[in-house]
Amino acid sequence: MLVIPAIDILEGKVVRLKQGVMKDSTKYFDNPLDVAKMFQDLGAKRIHIVDLDGAKEGTTVNFDIISKIVQNTNLEIEVGGGIRNFEKAEKYFNLGINYIIIGTAAIKNREFTKEVINKYENRVILGFDCKDENVATDGWYEKSDVTIFEIIDYYKRLKPHALIYTDISRDGMLTGLNFDMLKKLANYSEIPIIASGGVKGIEDIIRLQEIPRIYGCIVGKAFYEGKIDLKEAFKLQN
Repeated sequence: MLVIPAIDILEGKVVRLKQGVMKDSTKYFDNPLDVAKMFQDLGAKRIHIVDLDGAKEGTTVNFDIISKIVQNTNLEIEVGGGIRNFEKAEKYFNLGINYIIIGTAAIKNREFTKEVINKYENRVILGFDCKDENVATDGWYEKSDVTIFEIIDYYKRLKPHALIYTDISRDGMLTGLNFDMLKKLANYSEIPIIASGGVKGIEDIIRLQEIPRIYGCIVGKAFYEGKIDLKEAFKLQN
């Protein structure tokens, strides 16, 4: 299981949100590249980058910053936020990004999503931010009527690289992962699951390793608030 530290970029800075609310953000660092290098030095294999401005605007707002991270680290990188057409997907792949994360478009533009998965096979991650079982879209602004289980049924035959499940109610709250939901998803899904939203300490990662088909865990605020020693967490990776 991978431990994947998160870098959320808003207006060029590294921030964390509470429950997906853009206006409720806390800035932690001015330079995302410095943070990426720090994660690399601590032992990260992969980092999770979200262009929050891009998620809101539907385009690749912080592309230049992400480009610098690609050019100046040896990390695997998964990136999401504003990737809603083939041109933007190819732009990231041409940059050297390992995996792109498609969220809103996987609900609203399924033909595009299928096209990207069919071309790039195991390099597309589906990222779903959920309120209960329902998937939210457009940078968490809209709650859809589509459930995470319906999405799994639709995309499982295409075999994307993984599926990120984020519990919005827990994200940035340090209240612990939604283990009940993650167990349901792991039992239901043929797509590997990456857990996100609410990690409060290394005990969450240890507990998560006991659930079959959990491929990874995204860690954000727990690191930035000093609640988890990432160097120790990275030693748990297999």
